[in-house]
Amino acid sequence: MEENKSEDFYNRLKEQLLENTRWPSDYLYKFIVPTDAKKIGQINAIFDNTGAVIESKKSKKGTYTSISITVHLQNPDEVIKKYKEAALVEGVISL
Repeated sequence: MEENKSEDFYNRLKEQLLENTRWPSDYLYKFIVPTDAKKIGQINAIFDNTGAVIESKKSKKGTYTSISITVHLQNPDEVIKKYKEAALVEGVISL
């Protein structure tokens, strides 16, 4: 059930990206991850060698880290591919 829900989400996202964005384009990802060097490293590694601009900021208590990533991508499929890779990182929340 969860698998279908996420596929529906990605299909809607792709439609919106095709309608509202001219490709290739810069895309801004926002993730929240538990403040853990390994998890933050996993998110950063997804965007290695892409020319992405990555900014991270710890929450007030330092429990979570928000990561903003701006990257130039060719099409909505590339956007979705990165979201799916990030979803494999334990505890990540995609905004």
